[in-house]
Amino acid sequence: QVQLVESGGGLVQAGGSLRLSCAASGNILSIDAVGWYRQAPGKQRELVTSMSSGGSTTYVDSVKGRFTISRDNAENTVYLQMNSLKPEDTAVYYCVANIRSTTTYSQDYWGPGTQVTVSS
Repeated sequence: QVQLVESGGGLVQAGGSLRLSCAASGNILSIDAVGWYRQAPGKQRELVTSMSSGGSTTYVDSVKGRFTISRDNAENTVYLQMNSLKPEDTAVYYCVANIRSTTTYSQDYWGPGTQVTVSS
């Protein structure tokens, strides 16, 4: 069964950087669209960034110029580089990926999330 696991979260001071990784494992045939969501305390989950299988990207306005999504299909890994972090970036970050596997033709998979805390 396909699984996603995020890593790289932690505590950082405002202005600092973190790089999140999302590693997919299992009987993977291909990874198509990927993205990162986040949910801050008391707020709804929001889409932070996405990347299509063709490489086109989207970013929520609040992170444009600071965050970058990338992927390494050979390693079945998605990354989120976060620079110039602000306290308002504090949230649980979730990786999501549309994956074709040997058991499921196409399905969205979610990681369990990783906490990012930015101190002021």
